[in-house]
Amino acid sequence: MSHLATAGKMTGIMAAFISYTAKNLPDDVLARLEALRSQETEPLAVEIYSLMFRNLQLARELDRPICQDTGYMQFWIRCGSSFPLIGELEGLLTEAVRIATAETPLRYNVVETFDEVNTGTNTGTGAPTFWWDIIPGWDGCEIYTYPAGGGCSLPGHAMVLMPGQGYEAVVDFVLERMTSYGLNACPPLLVGVGIGTSVETAALNAKHALMRPVGSCSENERVAKLEQLLEDGINAIGFGPQGLGGRHSVMGVNVVNTARHPADLGVAVSVSCWCHRRGRITFDSDLNYTVSTHSGFDMGGSK
Repeated sequence: MSHLATAGKMTGIMAAFISYTAKNLPDDVLARLEALRSQETEPLAVEIYSLMFRNLQLARELDRPICQDTGYMQFWIRCGSSFPLIGELEGLLTEAVRIATAETPLRYNVVETFDEVNTGTNTGTGAPTFWWDIIPGWDGCEIYTYPAGGGCSLPGHAMVLMPGQGYEAVVDFVLERMTSYGLNACPPLLVGVGIGTSVETAALNAKHALMRPVGSCSENERVAKLEQLLEDGINAIGFGPQGLGGRHSVMGVNVVNTARHPADLGVAVSVSCWCHRRGRITFDSDLNYTVSTHSGFDMGGSK
C-alpha cells in the first residue's frame, strides 16, 4: 500500500471512529451509569436515569448522536517516533473531523474567536486541539478522542496556590468549583483534577485525568485517598443526575499529578458530563487497530 493510500485508510478509520463515539458511550461509562442507577433511591433521579438510557437506546436505533451538543474535538496522542504517519497525523485527523461532521452528522461547534464566524466543519484556527506524547522507538500510535461539550467545559479552572496552603486548599478549590459550576456540566460528572507546578501543567494533568477509565484509581495510595475524599465530598453536595437531586453527583474523580516546584502547588479541574464520549484506539505500523473503550466498533481491521 502506498503512503498516500495508508494515510487515506487511517483517515477513514478515524472518521468512522469519531462518528461511532458520538453515538455510543464507552463501555466503562455505561457500566458506571448502570451502577449509579441501581443505587439511586430518589424517584426523580431514577426517572432521569431511565430517560438517559432511553436516549442512548434511541441514538443506537436511529443512528444519531447521543447529545445535540456533539462537542469540540480534542485529541490526546501517544505516538511512537517510528509510526509511519507521524508527520501527517494532525492533518489526517483534522480531515477525519471534517468527514465525520458531514457524514454523522455532527453539529457545527467551532466558531472563530473575534470574527464570530462558525466554520461549518468543526475545524478552524487551532481546532481540533492536539496534545502529544512522543514514545521513542515505538512504531504504533494511541489516540484518545474527546469531543468536549460546551457545558462540561464551563467548570474548568486552574490556579497556583500560595506557598503553605497545602493539599487542604486543593480540596477547597475543587469543592468550591463544583458547588458553583458543577450543575452546568450535566451530572453525574467525571471530574479530572490535575496537580503540578503551574497552571499549564495542572490544566494538562486535569485533561489527562479524563482519559483514565471510570472507576480507576491512582497507583499512589495518597492520591487514591484524595480521589475518594473528593468523590465523597462532591456526592455530598447532592445535586444528583442533571442537578435535580440524588445520591451521586459524580461518576468518579480522577487525579493526575506531576512533580512541582517547592514554592508552587498548581491545581486545575476539568470536567466531563454524563455522556463522557472519549474513545481510545491504538494502531500498529500496518494500521491494524485495537479499541479498548468500545467493544462494538469494528471496521474489519481490528486486531
